[in-house]
Amino acid sequence: MEQSRTEIKITGFGGQGVILAAYIIGKAAALFDKKEATLTQSFGPEARGGACSAQMVISNSKVLYPYVKRPQILVCLSQEAYNKFEPELISGGLLIIEKDLVKPKPAENGIQLLAIPATRIAEELGRRMVLNIVTVGFFTAVADVVGEEAVRGAIKDSVPKGTEDLNLKAFERGFQYGKNLREHGE
Repeated sequence: MEQSRTEIKITGFGGQGVILAAYIIGKAAALFDKKEATLTQSFGPEARGGACSAQMVISNSKVLYPYVKRPQILVCLSQEAYNKFEPELISGGLLIIEKDLVKPKPAENGIQLLAIPATRIAEELGRRMVLNIVTVGFFTAVADVVGEEAVRGAIKDSVPKGTEDLNLKAFERGFQYGKNLREHGE
């Protein structure tokens, strides 16, 4: 029987870096935290702008079934993704949303709802496209699934050469936002 299996789904639309965000979290878990991790992904028929999701299973023991049945953690970077995937989240799960792009209904069933203005923070850094890395930082601070240093290592190994500093700044901004939220509430 698997111990500490965490099912995660990251969703949004094509062009937001959903798959890269999941890849970095999975890589951090598998290579740097020495856990087991699987990643599956799905795209809508469109490329940019179409529905996109990545599903991960992270565990301290061998992953016997690599697919997400009911995520314990759901990250929604677009309203369409929220509308489609929010019903899948287990009772008592963690729901992370992009604060400026997703308007959620009141949380039910013990779901913990946390929001970050990831796009706005990315724009402050000068590159909207790092909103996914801002979100990875926030996820790292609030979800307790992967270690902070593990994610930094995975970012350095995964982003295009020459963008490491910008991406690490994006991670730090998201991480600090999440850390502050955990310590002080909204």
